[in-house]
Amino acid sequence: MDNRHKIHHTARSVIQRATAQGRIIVTAESCTGGMVAAFLTDVAGSSAVLDRGLVTYSNQAKMDLLGVPPTTLDRFGAVSAETAAAMADGALAATPAAHIAIAITGIAGPGGGSREKPVGLVYFGIAERGIATKTAQHIFSGSRDDIRQNSVETALDLISNALE
Repeated sequence: MDNRHKIHHTARSVIQRATAQGRIIVTAESCTGGMVAAFLTDVAGSSAVLDRGLVTYSNQAKMDLLGVPPTTLDRFGAVSAETAAAMADGALAATPAAHIAIAITGIAGPGGGSREKPVGLVYFGIAERGIATKTAQHIFSGSRDDIRQNSVETALDLISNALE
C-alpha cells in the first residue's frame, strides 16, 4: 500500500470512528499547510465531524488564531513540543464544539533546519477535552513532500489513537 493510499485509508477510518462516537475534530497545521484537513475532507461525511482546519504558518497566526503565547514562541521556538501543545490547546479552546484537536509544527525543508532542529523535525500536539494534552516528536527523512506526507500520516494515527 503506497503512502497516499494508507493516508486515505486512515482518514476514512478516523471519520467513521469519530462519526460513530459523535466526536468533533479540529486541526491546527503549520508545516502541513492544511493537508490533514484536506485528507479528512476527501472522505464523504467528514462534515459531520470536522469542525475546522486552521493553517497557522506564521508565528503571528499562531498567536492570533490559536492564542499561542509570544513567550512560548520566544523561549522554545515555533518548532517545539511546547508550541505544538499550545497550538492544540488553542485550537480546542477556539472550537467549542470540538472534542479533539491535532496540531503540527515542523521543518519540512529543504532549507530552514539547524543542528538543534534539523529538516524533518516535526512536533505534534493532541488535545482532548478533560485529558492532559500530549505531544509527540518525529524526525522524518526524505523530500519536503515525504516529510509532509509522513506528518499527515502520523497526525491521523494520533487522532485514531485518541478515538480508541
